[in-house]
Amino acid sequence: MKKNNIRPILMYALNAAAVVVGCAAACALIVFGLLCDSIDFINDHRTLLVSLAAGLMFVVMLCSLIFYIFDLKTLYRLSICVIVCLVLFAGIFFAISATGFIKEMTSVEELQEFIRSSGSYAATVCVFIAVQFLQVVVLPIPSTVTVMAGVALFGPWWCSLYSFIGIFLGSVVAFAIGRLLGYRVVCWIVGKEDLDKWLEKIKGKDYLILSIMFLLPLFPDDVLCFIAGLSSMTWPYFIIMIFITRALSITLSALSFDSIPFTTWWGLLIWAAIIAAVVALFYLVIKYSEQIDRFIKTKLGFKMKKTHKNSDKKR
Repeated sequence: MKKNNIRPILMYALNAAAVVVGCAAACALIVFGLLCDSIDFINDHRTLLVSLAAGLMFVVMLCSLIFYIFDLKTLYRLSICVIVCLVLFAGIFFAISATGFIKEMTSVEELQEFIRSSGSYAATVCVFIAVQFLQVVVLPIPSTVTVMAGVALFGPWWCSLYSFIGIFLGSVVAFAIGRLLGYRVVCWIVGKEDLDKWLEKIKGKDYLILSIMFLLPLFPDDVLCFIAGLSSMTWPYFIIMIFITRALSITLSALSFDSIPFTTWWGLLIWAAIIAAVVALFYLVIKYSEQIDRFIKTKLGFKMKKTHKNSDKKR
């Protein structure tokens, strides 16, 4: 059998194995969590809950495999995101069940005390950071939405810190995927149509366009990180740029969500002005992109690299 014929078979096998392992892990964590001594409702209906958990994971696994076999890429990527979320939440459920924390959540007062405790707060922070990391790498959730949720949970300053940790790590991982694994892998994650569209937009102006997009809200940050890995952008420039732009954009977004209400006429007016300013700034950047990009490349002394070879060869 030729090598070209073996590769698709291996890809099918690896994807199928990843789906099966992910669903099995989530199912096992949920079942083990249900088997722990827990609240009365779980103890009284343990058999039913175990059956429902196993059935749910089997359905998710079956749907994911069907989506992959019939090349339904959007639904398949969505199912992978669902599996990742289920594994994450199953792990949290198992942790709070095995440690006995779930037994404390039998009333509003006990739940509030549980949330105030250091263990609960630490778990909440870890989950939030994990969500921020995953929204860059796999989850189709804009960072603006997750930051808004974080402000409600932790306040603007702590939200900014926790969001920055997760988003910065996710950005570096996404860039590494683009740089090390190349066009084919990024195309599978992002989608060929979207990837080619963005690569065409930044062609020859990747330093400037990407830097501005990371700084301004409303742009697909997750896609841009993968694309940056396929561009001529160097590792040192990306690390410095993403550190500065992410810190600024996340902090400004968190402070804005905390200070500017959506329920008053003046708050809506301010948000409209902010959006208009962002659009105007991006228009000016696009108009003078070549001059600014040339300045960044020549005056700031960053050594240029050729566009990643995988990007050109695989397209």
